[in-house]
Amino acid sequence: MPPIVLASTSRYRAELLARLQLPFVAVAPNVDESPCINELPAATAMRLSVEKAQAVTSSYMNSLIIGSDQVAHHNSLVYSKPGTRANARNQLRAMSGKDIVFDTGLCVLDTRTGLHEVRNVTTHVGFRNLSDQEIENYLDREDALNCAGSAKSEGLGISLLRHIRGDDPNALIGLPLIALCEMLRTRGIELP
Repeated sequence: MPPIVLASTSRYRAELLARLQLPFVAVAPNVDESPCINELPAATAMRLSVEKAQAVTSSYMNSLIIGSDQVAHHNSLVYSKPGTRANARNQLRAMSGKDIVFDTGLCVLDTRTGLHEVRNVTTHVGFRNLSDQEIENYLDREDALNCAGSAKSEGLGISLLRHIRGDDPNALIGLPLIALCEMLRTRGIELP
């Protein structure tokens, strides 16, 4: 089995990948996550997942490299990682009562062949109508500054939601495991 590399510093992606009980290493891809001009959110997520995988190829030859990225959006508004509490507050206010789309790009790059496969997994998330006090209470209790959309469904952020709809609940956390299992199997990785 070739070594598996997760091109990510996200502990949540690492925790998800660990569920597959395969040995892997996680490394920082150091990629600019800015969208290109007029790029659709799904295209941004897929492009960045490929760029993250490609960013570490020189250090991990003869490996399978996994890259993933997520973009949250509603109509033409994109909700990136907020970075500050004020931005998180504004994002949550803007998403209150709305259905937000989370596009999660996933890439598996086989450095033995140079070939890669990339997919997008879409999750529709309905936010409850949130009061300012609920938003403040949430931000007091959970560090959501480094996740797209400011709400961690794997933590307290689940209390902000009305529904989650999609093919893979893991995609919302940042790594679509169902698609990943299919992609790894096609590259000879044995999974139950």
